[in-house]
Amino acid sequence: MRAAVFVKDAEPLLIENVTPAEPGPRDVVVELGASGICHTDLTVQSGRMSHLLAGPSILGHEGAGTVIEVGNEVSYVKVGDRVISAVRPACGRCDNCLRGKTHLCTALWPMLRKRRGARPDGGDYYAMSGLGTFSQVMTVDEASVVPVKTDLPFEQLALIGCGLTTGAGSVLFTADVEAGSSVVIVGCGGVGQAAIQAAVVAGATPIIAVDPMASKREVALNLGATHAIDPGAGDIGEQVREITGGRGADYAFDVVGGPNVVAQTYKTIGAGGMLVLVGYGAPDDELKFPAFDFQSQEKCVKGCVAGSARIRRDFQRFVDLIETGRIDTASMVSRTISLDQVNQALDDLHTGDAIRSVITSF
Repeated sequence: MRAAVFVKDAEPLLIENVTPAEPGPRDVVVELGASGICHTDLTVQSGRMSHLLAGPSILGHEGAGTVIEVGNEVSYVKVGDRVISAVRPACGRCDNCLRGKTHLCTALWPMLRKRRGARPDGGDYYAMSGLGTFSQVMTVDEASVVPVKTDLPFEQLALIGCGLTTGAGSVLFTADVEAGSSVVIVGCGGVGQAAIQAAVVAGATPIIAVDPMASKREVALNLGATHAIDPGAGDIGEQVREITGGRGADYAFDVVGGPNVVAQTYKTIGAGGMLVLVGYGAPDDELKFPAFDFQSQEKCVKGCVAGSARIRRDFQRFVDLIETGRIDTASMVSRTISLDQVNQALDDLHTGDAIRSVITSF
C-alpha cells in the first residue's frame, strides 16, 4: 500500500509502497476515506516531537474510513462500519479509563512502539499515535476507532478524530464553559475554529478570536465569534479588557503553544478566570506566571489533552451537532488533496494558509 513515511527530522515525508504486518486478534483494518493534516503532524515532522516515535513511522492521526477486516477478538466494530480514528485510544481497561478519563488512556504508549509492517528496504515502520492515517489502509487496535452512524462525507468525519474533538472538547469538557461567560481563543486554525463553534454551542458571549491572519479572523467571525483581534495591533490583554468592560475573559484557550503565547494569553483572563493550554509546547519549555496575580485573583491554568473527550460517547455527539447545523465542519476544510501533496500541505502550515487540508485521494 502507499503511505507517507517520516524518516528524519525536518525532511520531507517519503511516499513509499509499504507492506503491512498481519493484523493481530484485537486489530482492525481500515480503508481510509480521508485524513486531515494537523499542526501536530508538522510538530512531529519538524523534530519537536519526533522523540515519541519508535522509528520510521507513517504520520497522520486524524482519519475516517471503512472497516475491511477485524481480528478474531474484536467486538466493538465489524466489517463495513464507518469509523473515525481517535488521536487517543480508549481501551476501557486501564485505571484512567475506569475512572472515566479515557482521554488519558495508558494504552497509547505501547501502541506507539508496535511494529506495523515493512518498508521497501525491509526495515520496520511504526505509526503515529498508533494510527498512521497518511496511508491507503491502516491497521489499528480496536480501542483507536469509533463507529458512527452517519452519511457525512469522510473529509468532515476525519476532523472529528483530532481537530474538532480537541478544540470543541476543550470548551465543552475541559473547561465546561458556562452560558454567558466571556471566551478568548488564541489561534484560529482548525482546532481554534472548533473551539469557537463550541463556545457558541455553550452560550458564551462575547467570543473573541485572536489570530494574525485576516482570513482566519474572517472565518472565525462567520463561525460565531463576536469579535476578532489582530495580535499585531497591540497587547491582546488590553484589547480583550476593552471588549469585556475592563474585566478580562472568564476563559481563555491557547491553541498555539509555547511560552510566549501562553504568557500573552494569560493576560487576557480576569479574576477567577481559567486559562486552558490546548496547543503543544516543546518538551523543555517552561511556563511562568506572576505568583501574586495568580493567587490573589484566584486564576486557574489547566492542561487539555484531546479535548478531555470520551470518544465512544462524544464522537457520535459531534456527528449529531454537525448534522443539525450547530457545528460547521465543511467550512473548516480549506482544500482536499492527494497523498502526493502531503509535503506541500505540511509546508502550508508554516505559513498558516489553510485551516485544514484533507487527503481524500491515496
